[in-house]
Amino acid sequence: MHASSLKDLMKLEKSLGYTFNTKSILKEAITHKSYAHEKKKDIQAYNERMEFLGDSVLELIISEYLYLTYTEYTEADLSKIKAYIVQESSLAETAKRLEIGSYLLLGKGEEMTGGREKPSLLADAFEAILSAIYIDGGLEKAREFILNNLSHKVEKLAANKFIFDFKTELQEVVQAEYGVLPKYITHNEEGPEHKKVFEVKVFIKDDLFGSGKGRTKKAGAQKAAEAALEKIKESNETNL
Repeated sequence: MHASSLKDLMKLEKSLGYTFNTKSILKEAITHKSYAHEKKKDIQAYNERMEFLGDSVLELIISEYLYLTYTEYTEADLSKIKAYIVQESSLAETAKRLEIGSYLLLGKGEEMTGGREKPSLLADAFEAILSAIYIDGGLEKAREFILNNLSHKVEKLAANKFIFDFKTELQEVVQAEYGVLPKYITHNEEGPEHKKVFEVKVFIKDDLFGSGKGRTKKAGAQKAAEAALEKIKESNETNL
């Protein structure tokens, strides 16, 4: 299934919870460049420029929400929370829940390589759709869409006193992108018994992706997972 017809677009609108005044804007938001390049005569617009705008709108809405809601937190705290909420894995997870992948217009190559399930492609499509809502309905509608879909993630973090579970996040990312589970190894222990520090390393397919130190093995593993996530993010950005 993909949004090649008005009927499909209307199904997607129902999933998104927003009805477009101009349907062509939504169609552009779900059109990948691979599809546009294959249909040169029929399709010229695709969603990369919309991703650019959607990214900025997303940052504004989440920043405003955090600023107004969590007044006791510092700029550094708010920046960390925002980065966690708007990262690729978070947006891709939301896109999957909204079934956005089912409606994407993809080229044959992307279709054959599982493009509908790729986290980077799903996250980009989510941002493009946000941009489309902003263009079509204005900032308030865009804000409503984002808070309906992402504010619960902030509230879940708040309930956990904003303790970030990087191990769970890394597992989700690695399973999606590499098809395996990360492996943690306690590399070193140092210091007296009452002040012991553990160094933990995390491997993906036998390759070292991150290391971290903590007063417990669990804390060290969380630091290692955070470092691995940053490495994966940098690698993905380099390959764009």
